[in-house]
Amino acid sequence: MEHLASPQWIAPGLGLLRADNPSEMTLEGTNSYLVFDPSLTQPSEATAVLVIDPGPALEEHLQVLARFNVQLIVATHRHQDHTAGIDPLHELTGAPVRAWLPEYCRQATPFTDGEQLSIPGTSLQVVHTPGHTSDSVCLMRDEGSQNLFTGDTVLGSGTTILEHPDGTLADYLTSLRALRALPDLPLHPGHGPQHPGSHRLLQDYLAHREQRLEQVRAALRTLGYTASEASSTELLTLIYPGLDPRLHGAARISLDAQLHYLMN
Repeated sequence: MEHLASPQWIAPGLGLLRADNPSEMTLEGTNSYLVFDPSLTQPSEATAVLVIDPGPALEEHLQVLARFNVQLIVATHRHQDHTAGIDPLHELTGAPVRAWLPEYCRQATPFTDGEQLSIPGTSLQVVHTPGHTSDSVCLMRDEGSQNLFTGDTVLGSGTTILEHPDGTLADYLTSLRALRALPDLPLHPGHGPQHPGSHRLLQDYLAHREQRLEQVRAALRTLGYTASEASSTELLTLIYPGLDPRLHGAARISLDAQLHYLMN
């Protein structure tokens, strides 16, 4: 895959730099976003920039981000493909780092749900969206160039895993419904392609989760088990026939989350 040597300016006040870390879990790579004054199509050297998800600790990727006047670095959740670059980018730019968990903050406090993150020229609202992980957040910009940044809560293609037991299906469904209640904004995921609107994708995500739950219920009926009696290993081949073995671990975690949901 060709590495992006410079950001793509994908909307007013918004740039995308994709990290060169493709895999089954990260898709084409981790998306780092540069957010700035939406009256501008591209930042100058003096333009204040906020970085969403510095990504992995890849020197070239971080050096590109550090070319800009970074005023604030934020992480959507704790996974290393989003946070390993925190310390080197903090050292390169001196910018404070905000996240939901204090251990990922640098010279700053953790997020609170609903707060505004402001830099000169623009601001973002924090929306706590547990489910993928308990510390997952999305970020919404509702002035100028309107945007919804979803981290791994909603991906650009495919569906996300729930890191059960830290991430629960009950929390995740609540988070998806909360995002659907927001305006229908262009959606910018932590992995995969951009989307011109959020509502259709969120509805697809909710429908997919309901479909999976019905498949689990049907498999339990076939096996003659209750949700508390079954194991994700027993359900794996029934729910995910022909799944790539490299994804079995993630599928079992997802099934554990569904069984937990059905027990409550």
